Amino acid sequence: MNTGVQNLSLEHWLAGARASAQQPPAQPRQPLVVNGQVVGSVADGFLEKISRLRLMDKHFMLSNEEHMGVPAWHLHVSHTASADATTQALNTLAADLRDTGLCGPWRDEQLAVTNPQGEVVATVERGAVRVLGIATRAVHLVGLAPDGRMWVQKRSMTKPNNPGLWDTLMGGMVSAADSLPQALARETWEEAGLRVEALQGLRHGGHVDFSRPSREGGGAGYMRERIDWFCAQVPGGAEPINQDGEVERFELLPLHTVREQVAQGQFTLEAGLVIAGFLGL
Repeated sequence: MNTGVQNLSLEHWLAGARASAQQPPAQPRQPLVVNGQVVGSVADGFLEKISRLRLMDKHFMLSNEEHMGVPAWHLHVSHTASADATTQALNTLAADLRDTGLCGPWRDEQLAVTNPQGEVVATVERGAVRVLGIATRAVHLVGLAPDGRMWVQKRSMTKPNNPGLWDTLMGGMVSAADSLPQALARETWEEAGLRVEALQGLRHGGHVDFSRPSREGGGAGYMRERIDWFCAQVPGGAEPINQDGEVERFELLPLHTVREQVAQGQFTLEAGLVIAGFLGL
């Protein structure tokens, strides 16, 4: 094994991967403003494709007007809107997008919606976050065996994104109902059948930021996501067992094999960047 060539190959992949993770929108976008706060963005002309009758029936109004000197889409709730009312307005908009065929896969899962200060102001259906340019959070777990090998999963062929590619031991979204530690615990159990309390040396390793075009909404989506990753040792004798049907299988690989496969593009972009962070690259 030529470690120098291997590292060079991984670093070559890493340069392209980091560029791919930070891309401008594929088309011009306008801020999405809810009750005076920017919560996302939409492609020019995108919201003109939907009917506004459902919004009007619930006394919500969607208009295109300036915000801070630039054109923006405004979703008006009321001057004294609560988080519940804002959530209802955003989910009504999401339903209109779904009915028009301009939404991502509908999950019946709520994700947090934040303002520029990072404060949660509402929640919205997961399937609408990309087309509305709403920032999301995810969590990954790098799991090691006592001998230093890495546990990895092969994603199910039925997954809507990156089917059949390799991934970290666990990777999932942080729902509106979860804190980061809660999401880590829930996803670790659902994907790998492991309890975080049983893991050894669990620690937060870092984060990876993504800003890149998304194919959702006919290519009008934009992904903005922060992935927090953790690492821990899976006790000897314990093996991950998928609980939610979204993993084809798990394998235990030497780190040099993981490096090679990441460089060959066999892992998802997100997992590859998390693994690069774990490796100190």
